[in-house]
Amino acid sequence: MTLPLIPPMLATPGKLPPVAQDARWAYETKQDGQRVVAYLEGDGTVLLRARSGEDITAAYPELRPLGAALGRTAAVLDGEVLALDERGRADFQLLQSRMGLAHAPGKAARQATKVPVHLVLFDVMHLAGQDLTGLPYTRRRGLLEELGLGGPHWSTPTALVGHGEEALRATVEHGLEGLVCKRLDSVYEAGVRSRAWIKIRNMRSEDVLVGGWLPGKGRLEGLPGAVLVGQRAAGRLRYVGGVGTGWSEAERVRLAELLRAAETDVCPFDPVPHVAGAHWVVPRLVGEVRYSTRTRAGMLRQPSWLRLRPDLAPEESAADLPDDLP
Repeated sequence: MTLPLIPPMLATPGKLPPVAQDARWAYETKQDGQRVVAYLEGDGTVLLRARSGEDITAAYPELRPLGAALGRTAAVLDGEVLALDERGRADFQLLQSRMGLAHAPGKAARQATKVPVHLVLFDVMHLAGQDLTGLPYTRRRGLLEELGLGGPHWSTPTALVGHGEEALRATVEHGLEGLVCKRLDSVYEAGVRSRAWIKIRNMRSEDVLVGGWLPGKGRLEGLPGAVLVGQRAAGRLRYVGGVGTGWSEAERVRLAELLRAAETDVCPFDPVPHVAGAHWVVPRLVGEVRYSTRTRAGMLRQPSWLRLRPDLAPEESAADLPDDLP
């Protein structure tokens, strides 16, 4: 490869820029996929590297024609590989069936016919022999859009300048993962988690019932390292995941006391989850958790603990799972 190896620039978690600075920022939809840097030599070839630097080209054979689409222009492009659901929204669970197949090209090709991917392009770091990382975001973005890269498996969505509050509200209303805010004058800081890019993840919150816990390790020995939570559906308590973050030390100690008082030998979940080392409790503690989204099986993704809900009786906790889950 004659193109320079450029690790992707990373965003810092945060919140919307102040209203007075809104016009100095661009806003892009945060996508729930796999970050990739695409290297196009200008000879029709494509090399895809994951954030780790691993060559994952073979995992996504439908993206190979991107090299021909760009023609003789050599470029290094930044983007995200997505698997879209029937509503056209990124579904990370779908994408997982495509990830990890870089060393199994035959299986990757078969999966491509079942779960095709789409590459969203949002930056260009090297173009026609020129290093663009020192240029401001607005200039790089303009050069990227001039390439006209739109195809059956790739696109260059428009970025919105200003109107951050409206952009964030739209991602919430459409059930999207979140927003990335990029300062218009920002250079491309390769491999750096920069404050010039801010990511905002839309999180949901719901009530759950605690049905078990896992012992903590190290400094958490003797305390719960995670609680196992569920929600009622079709007349039974369905396991929806383990929650291991969100407590202060005092809250964790108090929770340990409550869990020990509710211990039982009987698993309250139906069906019984395969969780090694689980301690079961009578499901009478109601808690509120924050999470990003659900898997197709109803499991919570990236859950964190918000608070106990002593104001709610167990029978009052929300039953948010569809009745037709397996």
